[in-house]
Amino acid sequence: MNETYDFDWDDLGNLEVGRPNLGCWASLLAYRLMQYTFRDVLSKEVGLDKTLELFIQAGKLAGRNFCLQVLDKSLGFEPFIADLKQKLIDLKIGVLRVEEADLEALTFVITVSEDLDCSGLPIFGQTVCNYDEGFIAGIFFEYTGRDFHVKEIDCWATGDRTCRFNIKPA
Repeated sequence: MNETYDFDWDDLGNLEVGRPNLGCWASLLAYRLMQYTFRDVLSKEVGLDKTLELFIQAGKLAGRNFCLQVLDKSLGFEPFIADLKQKLIDLKIGVLRVEEADLEALTFVITVSEDLDCSGLPIFGQTVCNYDEGFIAGIFFEYTGRDFHVKEIDCWATGDRTCRFNIKPA
């Protein structure tokens, strides 16, 4: 992991011990309340561009850790993606689908439906899943050992009903 950050997977704590009555699941409303208030406060404090950059960086850190702790990097591409799809569903993060995959060029187009960040939002006229861009880039980095540029091209907040991401080597 990047030595610049102090985050460690163990920082997430023991959810069973810490929440014996409520369990490890929280509402999507609580997640979005935290995410969008962070986005608003940060954008007022450091500007929107820096805020989006920070959300991408945080997503990369999360994606790298997620891949290392939750996924099996030893699998071939198709079984790895199948494992990723199932884990995203199990954790209620979203429903992943690979639309295009060029393994030689390492370019991909994927969609994530029913995602945490934007499904059901009003139309803002711009994509909002910057954290997801980083999360996906972090997963692909840990799986391949290469940096990736991930760009959301369709989003619920732009009027689409799924998020679509272009993925290519950085």
